[in-house]
Amino acid sequence: MSGRRAALAFWLFVGPFAAGLLLFTYVPIGWSAYLSFFDARNTVTPTDFVGFDNYAGVLTDRAFLDSIGTFTVFAAFVIPATVVAALALALLVDRVPVARAFFRSVFFLPFACSYVVAALVWKMALFSGVDSGVANTVLGWFGGEPQAWTGTVDPPLYWVVLVTTRLWLQLGFYMILFIAALQRIPAHLYEAAWTDGASPGWQTFRHVTLPGLRGALVAVLTLNLINAYQAFDEFYNILGDSRGYPPFARPPLVYLYYTSLGSGGQDLGRGSAGAVVLALVIALVTLLSGRVLRRVG
Repeated sequence: MSGRRAALAFWLFVGPFAAGLLLFTYVPIGWSAYLSFFDARNTVTPTDFVGFDNYAGVLTDRAFLDSIGTFTVFAAFVIPATVVAALALALLVDRVPVARAFFRSVFFLPFACSYVVAALVWKMALFSGVDSGVANTVLGWFGGEPQAWTGTVDPPLYWVVLVTTRLWLQLGFYMILFIAALQRIPAHLYEAAWTDGASPGWQTFRHVTLPGLRGALVAVLTLNLINAYQAFDEFYNILGDSRGYPPFARPPLVYLYYTSLGSGGQDLGRGSAGAVVLALVIALVTLLSGRVLRRVG
């Protein structure tokens, strides 16, 4: 194939996706960054230039800073739990002698479920707060008292609902990433370790399996961190109701939603400034975590 025909074939396949990425991703990002320097209420058309006033307003807004704190708590729970559980699940499923594809499919299936649907099932069935709810029924078997779960902040049991929803939804996806990485570890490394006297359990895992999973661990941690910053559906659908959204446990995206589209006066300029700040925080934390993990590795 000549160079011109190869280039034509390349752009025929890649061109539509590149155009879609430019039109539906980078143009809105650029427009949002541009809009963040203007006073734009109830409109996406810039009106009065305000410089960095929107950024100063967001960074001194107690609600926005609290939303970053909410994310930190959510990430502290969900990231370690996801990494440990997904890795343990991958090790177990990868060693199942029969029906391995069946078990992979069973654990991966929740990833295909809508976050909204899962959040509503968790809220209305599993942790409904009534005596007949699944969680309260299980508590009753062990002599525990029924709990309100999402209806109380003391103790803050709503975190159990939020974290378990996210775990159920994403565990299978990260399990598949770990299984793919496990299968790329050469078998002769295990044989060499056993020849050198390493036991098949913890010693082999510590000195052969874990170093072989280093790239997958970095990817899983990074994706988990980004996804935690972008949490919206489970928070909004589990904690929100007809009266609105409670002020506690409001993650950054729910804050931006209320600022730009909800009861915050549809201040799109300020909402855009918050989105830019959030994007910069995600990029900065991702870069720092990548460098730290590479050094640890």
